[in-house]
Amino acid sequence: MTLIQEKVSQAIDILKQQKTDMWLTFVRETSGVRDPALDFLIGDNDLTWLSALILTRKGGKIAIVGNLEAEAVRQLNVFDEILGYDSAISGLLHNTIARLNPDGIAVNTSRNNVHADGLTHAMYEFLKEYLAGTPYANRLVSAEPIINALRGRKTPTELERIRKAVEITNEIYEKTFAFIKVGMTEIEVGEYMLKLAKEFGVGPAWPQENCPAVNSGPNKVVGHNGPTDIRIERGHIVHFDFGVKYEGYCSDIQRVCYVLREGETEAPVEVQLGFITIRTAIEKSREAMKAGTTGNSIDVISREIVEDSGYPEFMHALGHQLGRVAHDGGTLLGPLWEKYGDSPNQSLELNQVYTIEPHVIVAGYGCVGLEEDVVMTTAGAEYIGDPQKEIVLIRG
Repeated sequence: MTLIQEKVSQAIDILKQQKTDMWLTFVRETSGVRDPALDFLIGDNDLTWLSALILTRKGGKIAIVGNLEAEAVRQLNVFDEILGYDSAISGLLHNTIARLNPDGIAVNTSRNNVHADGLTHAMYEFLKEYLAGTPYANRLVSAEPIINALRGRKTPTELERIRKAVEITNEIYEKTFAFIKVGMTEIEVGEYMLKLAKEFGVGPAWPQENCPAVNSGPNKVVGHNGPTDIRIERGHIVHFDFGVKYEGYCSDIQRVCYVLREGETEAPVEVQLGFITIRTAIEKSREAMKAGTTGNSIDVISREIVEDSGYPEFMHALGHQLGRVAHDGGTLLGPLWEKYGDSPNQSLELNQVYTIEPHVIVAGYGCVGLEEDVVMTTAGAEYIGDPQKEIVLIRG
């Protein structure tokens, strides 16, 4: 069974669990605007004309596509019924929905998850127009719960790929720590990491302009920005944020090292305290992660540990789901801030993969930020790969 077949089968199970009669993905010219749900329905393939991909709670798998693409869709061995057209999809779509007579039609709109919000405004209007005068026009509901479950619940194949991505990322970090020398620029180190990724046959998990992020010392602005010509100096914390994409699935890991000054054999106390704070915040949060708990309840744990240790509140979510992309949507380990919508109130589920990534700034030294990837199991959240438990020391 291919991964697409696995995910389509999983989607039908989700429809049954959620008692939703139909899930409709309605797209056009996907090379221009691509609905993220297509990754699980047709893989990397594109559709040109208006197309409707329909899954039903009863197990129906129907594709309504232009005749020029019907054969390509057939070769996926995913859809049991492929309906082709030449001039207009409207009648075929109308008649198919009427035949199936769903009580509810889940469409890809979402206020909380960008990966569940692939139906454009114009395509929504087309859909309403094609269903005008039928009861189905008023039966459209958000597919967010379906897509959240489908993206979040990783199959064994998906988990295997994520584990491999994490393994490669950790190997790149090990080689990078051995490569770093005093006087190198952030750009030189970043280019070395990308060279290693290419040697491993993988690409960056997000655009390489800021993957990796390399942040050396106290004067670097830490955020979604890439390496600069700042040079690594003794007494600097060097912080990294990096991930790779292996066979369509990502890792997302942060690491830190400290560049020893002359005569130092360990990091200064201030740096050690920052590291201990972050390690504690990650571990206590991980221990509390159980299926059924909300994302916000986990975020609160790390946030309190950081603030109780005397550091300012970190102004981002504690963690996010990981999968086809680094920020994979759905339940968020986050605070109840407007920008995060309802995602922090949603619950953790088995086989979801999360990052845990608090950080602090240690005055005069730089950023201590760690990011670990974990998978939800019946025993709780388990690390994928070995977490960083000690500060890496660079002798220069």
